[in-house]
Order: sequence, then structure tokens, then C-alpha cells
Amino acid sequence: MENQFKVLMGEGSGRMKISLSDVQMEQFYRYYEMLVETNKVMNLTAITEMKDVIAKHFLDSLALINMEKNLNREAALIDVGTGAGFPGIPLKIAFPKLKVTLLDSLNKRVKFLNQVICDLGLKDISAIHGRAEDFGSDLNYREKYDYCVSRAVANLSTLSEYCLPFVKVGGVFFAYKSGEVEEEAKAAGKAVQMLGGKIESIEKFSLVEAEAERSFVVIKKNTSTAKKYPRKAGMPSKEPLK
Repeated sequence: MENQFKVLMGEGSGRMKISLSDVQMEQFYRYYEMLVETNKVMNLTAITEMKDVIAKHFLDSLALINMEKNLNREAALIDVGTGAGFPGIPLKIAFPKLKVTLLDSLNKRVKFLNQVICDLGLKDISAIHGRAEDFGSDLNYREKYDYCVSRAVANLSTLSEYCLPFVKVGGVFFAYKSGEVEEEAKAAGKAVQMLGGKIESIEKFSLVEAEAERSFVVIKKNTSTAKKYPRKAGMPSKEPLK
């Protein structure tokens, strides 16, 4: 099974021109093992078949390389609503110079993430428990990141209020999205502007292995986010900015 995993992972990452060392390949395989094992007692993901985990979690996460070629540098990245660690942990494994923060609102998931970080021997990465609305207002985290990434399922207007407060002026928020996103992006344009951002582009991509249409919504942070954002917990989802 391990050999099969490494062949599939190597083929997929190779197509992205990402070269993984033996150590990195071992880290990905160990992460896969931990994900499947922990999923038996905790709901982390509905995707557990090896080829699907590789395609829909690992390679999907790494697709950011298509947007940002210079990822293996000492840049600060935060993954908001990381869940089982996607895309943050795959990005950290493949691009070890990144300084990564994983944020999730469920403590038992954060405990799992910390176990993964420990077992894989990853450095310059931390998992924190809390809501984006609270940490986005915390000066230790607010506007401290070169990149924010999120695969969280939320309306783009809501997601932008969660994520843009973390991004430095000049930084970028990459929202991973499924299916058609043009209308959603158009509707969120004004909210993004209110938060100091601008939708630069929508970049479609598809992974041969996943057979699914995916998109990045690329949002550049042009000015500081007003202090009133993010609003208090629950508000961005109940009443998205318009």
C-alpha cells in the first residue's frame, strides 16, 4: 500500500512540477495513515480511499503552486477553517520554508492537527483553536500574513470577512472553490472592497485524478481592513456584507 501511495503521489506532484524528497513522501504517507485511522473515531473527512485522499485533499491543496510559483520561501501563511489540515499541512510538507498557522473552531480537530505536526516533525507550524472573527481582531494575528488560504465552505462574502483581516497589505487571499463561482464572486465584489481587498482573478483548474472542476478566487489586499471588521462571532455568516 505504501508503495502504491508513493507512486500515485509522485505522479500527481510531478505533473505540478513539485519534487518531493523521500522524507516528504514519508510525511505525506504518515499523514494519510493518521487521517484514515483517526477518522474511524472522529469525523474528519468523508474521503478516505487512498487515491481520493491523494487527489481531492493532497494534490488539491498543492494546486496553489499554479497561482504562486515561489511558495518555498519564508512567507507567513494562515489556513482559516483548516478542518483536517487542508490545504495548510500539505503546503507545509511540500514547501517547508513556509511559516504556517492552522486555525479551526473545533478543539478536537486542533488536537489531531497538533498530533500530526508532532508525528511528522514539522517546524514553524502551529494549530490554534478559535473562531476567525476573534483571531482576526487579535493584533498578534491581524494583518500578519503574506497569504491566507481557505477551503472552507462558505459564501465568498462571508469567507472574505473571515480571511482578509489576517492578510498584510500587499498580501493575497486565495479561496479554493468548487464549480461555477463567477456569480458568487461578482456578488461579493463590494464586500471584498469594504474589507480592503480586490478580486484580481478567478483561475480554474482541474486535477486529472479528481475529475472535478475547481477554482481559485484570487483576492489582493490593497488597504488595511477597517477596525470594525471582522464583526462579532456569528455575524459574517448570518448577515454577509453586501
